[in-house]
Amino acid sequence: QSTEARFMKILVTGGTGFTGKALVRRLLDMGHQVVAMDYKEGLKTEELRTWGAEVVIGTVTDRECVRRCMRGCDVVQHIAAAFREMNVPEQHYWDVNVGGTRICLEEAMAAGVGKFIYCSTCGVHGNVRNPPTNEDNNIAPADYYQQTKYEAEPVTMEFVRKGLKATIVRPSAIYGPGDPERFLMIFKRVARGYFPMFGSGKTLYHPVYIDNLIDMFILAMDPAKGNGRTYLAADAEYVSIEDLVRRTGKAMGIDVKIRHFPIWPVIVAGHVCEKLCKPFKITPPIFPRRVDWYRQNRAFDITRAREELGYEPRVGLDEGLRRTYEWYRDNGYL
Repeated sequence: QSTEARFMKILVTGGTGFTGKALVRRLLDMGHQVVAMDYKEGLKTEELRTWGAEVVIGTVTDRECVRRCMRGCDVVQHIAAAFREMNVPEQHYWDVNVGGTRICLEEAMAAGVGKFIYCSTCGVHGNVRNPPTNEDNNIAPADYYQQTKYEAEPVTMEFVRKGLKATIVRPSAIYGPGDPERFLMIFKRVARGYFPMFGSGKTLYHPVYIDNLIDMFILAMDPAKGNGRTYLAADAEYVSIEDLVRRTGKAMGIDVKIRHFPIWPVIVAGHVCEKLCKPFKITPPIFPRRVDWYRQNRAFDITRAREELGYEPRVGLDEGLRRTYEWYRDNGYL
């Protein structure tokens, strides 16, 4: 029986995050029963409950809680991750991203779940040297987050060999309405009409609009497709960061002026700031990850997802930027 035709019970871990929340919304709209799991109560958990999702507060490292959530589930969408968390020991990333994924896989297998989707990251490819890259090449996770997300991939494959149906999805740079952080900085700078560009501006960037990404997660639920396979989820086109800035301006009706500056002082500043702020447990104003935006190529080939899952990004960059801008404006971010 195809997943399209029947209503299922689906667990979404990390259900209150930007991606998780959009996925919960779509699944509920499709008529599925959704259990959303997240580690803390908040406005978003209330919103999810009003939509009709069952919300469970707990962490993926708590086996009892995971087991409870899995009961009677047909599909697990494992989105939860330790991500951009400041002032936590590196072990925390490992416990959540690798250990937590293993617990979810073990409990999914024990509960007889029909399909397990693990959300990894395009970050496992690090800086793409010969763009665009596909799923099998240029594996170079750069930081602790990327490394731990990558380490959970072979763990997922281990369970495929044991008979669990599972698919790995690696999203590129996610953006869209409902995201209060990722792209907001770009929009805020463009809003001033002036954008300082460190380096050449020719660095490649590959966004994925939130609706396109959710399409991919839905396609991956099919138990007959994508088993033991990894897919990059990205939009149809990648662009230079300078082009991205100009097109953001176009979406906002602003003719943005771009001035170029050398990048090396910012690289040094990023490392220095991070080291100085760490002992005081304060978030640095600039850190290496932020600087990487100016110098690390992100460009991916989505042929595999198109051919094997029937994935087709429906929302293009200009339309996506326009919708995102309207959401920021209407919600008081700009």
